[in-house]
Amino acid sequence: MDISVTQEDPVAIITWNEGENRINLDSLGRLHEILDELDTIKGPLAIVLTGRGKFFCNGLDLERFGDDASLYSSSIGELNRLIGRLLVYPAYTVAALNGHTFAGGALISCAFDYRVMRADRGFWCMNEVEIGLPLDKQLWSILDNRLPRATAIIAATTAHRFSGQDARGHGIVEAVANEDEVLSHAVGVADKYATLNRKVLGIHKRLIHGAEAGLLGYSRK
Repeated sequence: MDISVTQEDPVAIITWNEGENRINLDSLGRLHEILDELDTIKGPLAIVLTGRGKFFCNGLDLERFGDDASLYSSSIGELNRLIGRLLVYPAYTVAALNGHTFAGGALISCAFDYRVMRADRGFWCMNEVEIGLPLDKQLWSILDNRLPRATAIIAATTAHRFSGQDARGHGIVEAVANEDEVLSHAVGVADKYATLNRKVLGIHKRLIHGAEAGLLGYSRK
């Protein structure tokens, strides 16, 4: 599982380098493992998550699930828990959307405090209505919690493919950047906020997102 973390003090850069970066129990477990490692850092910290190549994350690993309903269900549960964890994580978090960000990947991007997207290529898209895979109450709540409601409705009902500029205009991302500047932009933002008081930041994020994290099955002790 090629999901690695490097430290550019005080920024931890998590790089997902598995082709289409599909969501399954292995990838989710590795991301939780990295967050466990970062939990041990007591000083300044901010987190950046990015992919490599054409994809940030292309959604659930449907081929792996096949007809195994229990594997699908457990993977959705862990996806929800990861998003809930990121929403209230006591450090500033930035998603560097280097490429296509679809379905579950789009939901993961909603967990971050700040998102920057590649300007020239790549789409952000909730395509469940195209592929016949309905959202449930928890998955919809992720969009409704983090995006302008009108944008969330467009995303869920039309499978619209938002380009970088389009995504910024609809409040999905805070910034766009050229391909070779997406990561550096993300690291720059993360570095700016890494010295925030993490205890207070964690309290504030729980005030803002705590109810949503609880709905997703995550409660930070």
